[in-house]
Amino acid sequence: SFSYKGNESVALQIRMDSLEKQLICPICLEMFTKPVVILPCQHNLCRKCANDIFQVKGGTVASGGRFRCPSCRHEVVLDRHGVYGLQRNLLVENIIDMYKQEYIRLELGNKHLGKMKFPKPVCEFHEDEKINIYCLTCGVPTCSMCKVFGSHKDCEVAPLNSIYQTQKTELSDGIAMMVGNNDRIQGIISQLEETCRTIEENGRRQKSKVCEKFDHLYAILEDRKRQMNLKVNAEQEEKLNYIRGLTRKYGDHLESMTKIMETGIQTMEEPEMAVFLQASNTSHLERVERGYENMDHYSVSFKREGRALRSIDFARGTAHLKCSLT
Repeated sequence: SFSYKGNESVALQIRMDSLEKQLICPICLEMFTKPVVILPCQHNLCRKCANDIFQVKGGTVASGGRFRCPSCRHEVVLDRHGVYGLQRNLLVENIIDMYKQEYIRLELGNKHLGKMKFPKPVCEFHEDEKINIYCLTCGVPTCSMCKVFGSHKDCEVAPLNSIYQTQKTELSDGIAMMVGNNDRIQGIISQLEETCRTIEENGRRQKSKVCEKFDHLYAILEDRKRQMNLKVNAEQEEKLNYIRGLTRKYGDHLESMTKIMETGIQTMEEPEMAVFLQASNTSHLERVERGYENMDHYSVSFKREGRALRSIDFARGTAHLKCSLT
């Protein structure tokens, strides 16, 4: 084992360098600048760089356009919003923010460490022996004396620089894999969000169609109701006019009979009974038939239609839902 002040800072610097390589824009070859857009192929670009490519290809915000991803040559189709219609990769932007904050902290720490003098890493068991090999069996750095005479003489060892480079490469590859996985997850989230928006739009469209079907049905019922009411009103007026006419006739007849009766009273002593009987005869007047006032023949039954309305539902087809009102 050994003691080496500043090893943590060195390891952190290595991780920072590896991470920085994953945050480089393939166009400007600089670290991504906000906002970062994620393409359909899950690669990232600075929005400014994406817009530059878009304009070079002749695209406009009004008409949309297309260009190819500089990383994988996948064709990117843009809508009327152009590159501003691409989704921002907030995950990468947050990583950049954290990187910059950590970089500043590391720079301040390095300035402080630069003023300090650190001893060379030496073996704690063999004084003045530098740590120059790595024990693969025990997984620790050690010195040559430990391998020859010490506790690692029966262990398998390798040059310290070789192990350092191998682990540094593995760490860099691991970080790159994590960034790639994060990009893929961000892409899946974007697809799921787009699916949600599509479902909501399809739901709104289908509800609008259903409302249109029912509004059409309401319009048919309202028109039919109006026509039937017109028929009832027409017969009602016809019967009322007829009855009112009869009422006037009977009123006129009653007035004539009253005058005859007054004359008959004045001539009661004369035996002119035929005149009286003739005046009292009402057989020549029309009579209203029994049940003439009845309007029950205008009856409406909605039992069959009610059953049909209550059975309205969606008929599931092989590929889509179709309203049974069609």
